[in-house]
Amino acid sequence: MNGKLRNMASIYISKGNKMLLLFRQGGRVVNDVWVGSAGGHFEDFELNDAKACVLRELKEELNLSGDDIENLAMRYITLRRTKEEIRQNYYFFAELKNGVNENRVSNEGISKWFAYSELPALKMPFTSEYVIAHYLQTGRKTNELYAGVADGEKVIFTIMPAF
Repeated sequence: MNGKLRNMASIYISKGNKMLLLFRQGGRVVNDVWVGSAGGHFEDFELNDAKACVLRELKEELNLSGDDIENLAMRYITLRRTKEEIRQNYYFFAELKNGVNENRVSNEGISKWFAYSELPALKMPFTSEYVIAHYLQTGRKTNELYAGVADGEKVIFTIMPAF
């Protein structure tokens, strides 16, 4: 293992019982799958600030600012070892504020709203699939921060308490 890291952040925006996802097209790492509403790689100046990364991506990809969403929270951090690097993903969840136009166009692919019940059937990146499944079953009912480690077959989650 050469110690190379890839840091990425994404945001999943909900409105009621539906979630905005992006069918990512033309991505360098992730392509032709459903991903968060917006997201991407950290810039050098964001390496210690995942929230800054996700807010920048939100503006770049959906032309939304932090003022357009509410209840923004980092809820999951996952680790996956692949292709001689460790991929660290920071997953944020938020709600679109009332009065903000739901019709969003992304420069990264096709944006579409899905009912929560539709999400499990969508093709997603490996860790995202497990994050969404956990979020639907457990995470949306709590305010916990979860850490997940991919073992090649699944992602194993645990609560990350502050101490």
